[in-house]
Amino acid sequence: MCEIDVKLLSVFAETYKRSSVTQAAEELGLSQSTISFSLSKLREHFRDPLFVRTPRGMEATPFAVDLYEHVVDVLASFRKLTSFQTTFDPMSEGKIFRIAMTDISQIVMLPTLLNKLRDAAPKARVQICHISADTPQLLAKGELELAVGFMPQLEAGFYQQKFFQQRYVVLASSNRRGVGANMTLQSYLAADHIAVTTSGTGHSIVDKVLREKQLSRRIVLELPNYLGLADLVAQTDLLATVPEKLGDLLSPTIPVVRFAAPFDAPNFDVKQHWHARYHHDPAHRWLRNLLAELFLDQG
Repeated sequence: MCEIDVKLLSVFAETYKRSSVTQAAEELGLSQSTISFSLSKLREHFRDPLFVRTPRGMEATPFAVDLYEHVVDVLASFRKLTSFQTTFDPMSEGKIFRIAMTDISQIVMLPTLLNKLRDAAPKARVQICHISADTPQLLAKGELELAVGFMPQLEAGFYQQKFFQQRYVVLASSNRRGVGANMTLQSYLAADHIAVTTSGTGHSIVDKVLREKQLSRRIVLELPNYLGLADLVAQTDLLATVPEKLGDLLSPTIPVVRFAAPFDAPNFDVKQHWHARYHHDPAHRWLRNLLAELFLDQG
């Protein structure tokens, strides 16, 4: 018994509609011998003549009449399948975007992203969670679409796109004496500091660099995140070493001054990371492109 493929069914349907091998061949762009060979294979498979020659042309047998209805459905389904392509309409779909973000990304990037989404995808919802040790697994399981921020642990095994590069700056109260662009490394190390110990990010890099130089700063306060940092700096004599974009955002609104760190701390990259399972998803691709439009190559 021969195998049936779509090309054979197309030959059958066209011959049925045209009642002519010649016309079916012309319509399909095939030779008459190919049409005849295809019909021969179908006759063998169905054990029915399918068509008989009459003065009016190729007339379908009763079996072929019944078969034609099923073939039309099969061909329509096949055309629908081959043209199938998921799409995403941001203006009409109520998509939930699940994004893991560092504290700094929430402060620096999230307001801009939300304002853009309100216009570009008014029915969308955003669920934000903190970067944690579970973030890679959640991305792999599909429980998160994106992770955004400085996350060295996601450098391998995930798609990634760099947005911008950052450096570290120092924040101090504007009422504190002896700080500013001329602060020496010795004065920096002698001061009291606030350190942020947010898990899942790479911002322990400051103390790592100092240790490599056989130096250390005196940390008197450790915070789990950056959310209340600026007010603490403004109201105490403590220093805080933070990414530049955060310093730029805070210094005009709170009585703190911002200046370059008095040591060679390496720059770091802020990126978006995603798992391969979402690489071709239309809604996911749209969201990534939107983030890139907003933040790529800034800073």
